[in-house]
Amino acid sequence: MKLSYLKGVSFGLTSGVITTLGMMVGLQAGTHSKLAVLGGILTIAVADAFSDALGIHISEESENQHTVREIWESTAATWCAKFFFAITFIVPVLLVNNLANAVWIAIAWGMLVLGAISYWMARDQKEPAWHVMGEHMGIAFVVIFLTHFVGEWISATFGMIG
Repeated sequence: MKLSYLKGVSFGLTSGVITTLGMMVGLQAGTHSKLAVLGGILTIAVADAFSDALGIHISEESENQHTVREIWESTAATWCAKFFFAITFIVPVLLVNNLANAVWIAIAWGMLVLGAISYWMARDQKEPAWHVMGEHMGIAFVVIFLTHFVGEWISATFGMIG
């Protein structure tokens, strides 16, 4: 795969997993609302996909080492990967009645994708797969753990206001 596309896809997929799962877990813990979680997923898919794509665009420009075409390839690949991957998290929320179970399914799906891309990267770079996968999935679990408690804290602190 061309490097400009590889950068965009790997960034978009990774960001799609981490950001969407963190948001889903936090909103589920704080609101227990399918509507809030669905709205959050759609917001991530649109706004954060554009934000990440612009971030990659500016980062690539700042290196002053890429052609205009390469910069736009990375930008488009980031947006597509983030948007389309984030949208996949809608499926368990819509198909599973219990929101907590849907979030657990989403976590499993996200970890599967993150594990697969990490394994592929490790193999490509001739690094120990367990190390790369452990590092990336460990960070994802920290985000999931922290956002769960942030959601609970927000609910406990501000729940009576709404």
